[in-house]
Amino acid sequence: MEQQGGDTKVFSAKLVRTCSAAEIVLKVYEALSQRGYDPVAQLAGYLLSGDPTYITAHLGARSLVHHVDRSELLEELIHSYVSTHGMAEG
Repeated sequence: MEQQGGDTKVFSAKLVRTCSAAEIVLKVYEALSQRGYDPVAQLAGYLLSGDPTYITAHLGARSLVHHVDRSELLEELIHSYVSTHGMAEG
């Protein structure tokens, strides 16, 4: 929030993200695991449907996952998979 003359405050809806997509995936995965969910199935459900109820609110995971577009999360997962399996980008 920014102060702008007198008592009027102006709120900027611009989202400031402090975590990378990779960090968000890991934090959400951990929160889902801690709650006893299958994190792979829950993340897949979220990515396919966009329904935030697939993500637990535990540790702020549901709020965190909203800080990144689903397509960016999917890109991160594919990049990580390809990197882990030694496939070159091209």
